[in-house]
Amino acid sequence: MSTGMLLAIVIPVAVVVVLIAAALALFLRHRALRQRFGPEYERTVDGADSRLAAERELSAREKRHDKLDIKPLPDRLRERYSRDWDHVQHEFVDRPEDAVHDADHLVTSLMQDRGYPTESYDQQLKDLSVEHGRTLEHYRAAHEIDTLSASHKATTEQLRGAMVHYRALFDELLSDGGQTRHAPA
Repeated sequence: MSTGMLLAIVIPVAVVVVLIAAALALFLRHRALRQRFGPEYERTVDGADSRLAAERELSAREKRHDKLDIKPLPDRLRERYSRDWDHVQHEFVDRPEDAVHDADHLVTSLMQDRGYPTESYDQQLKDLSVEHGRTLEHYRAAHEIDTLSASHKATTEQLRGAMVHYRALFDELLSDGGQTRHAPA
């Protein structure tokens, strides 16, 4: 067999192998992002120009998140937050709008103590989406109701729902998002 004939066979085979490897890599990355972000994956894809653009956005979120100093809470701080949440829940009986507003502040404070930047709500959503994509919709719903309550347009039932939504994210953040705590070395 001549060298030309051999090259005519080897080059197309090599190209096919490279294309298959690239397709497999894209599929695995797609699957990994989908698993990590949960419902936030579809939400981001729906809001993007293309699946590729959405996946680039989610990858950028991962890179930013990896640079953050997210840390578990010391036990004493965790206990304080639990007491503060109990106080907010009791406040709901007499002052539901204030309680929802206080729950929002408490969640924001907890995020900050865990190491999440809290300067902007949109950035909070992006940063939280990396580890808390499955409870992020709770945070969105609660925040929306808190915004309604600022203009006294939320019903008591909506306010109660906001407390439930805030509690979902609060509990996850308080428990380190289901992450195993590592003992200090």
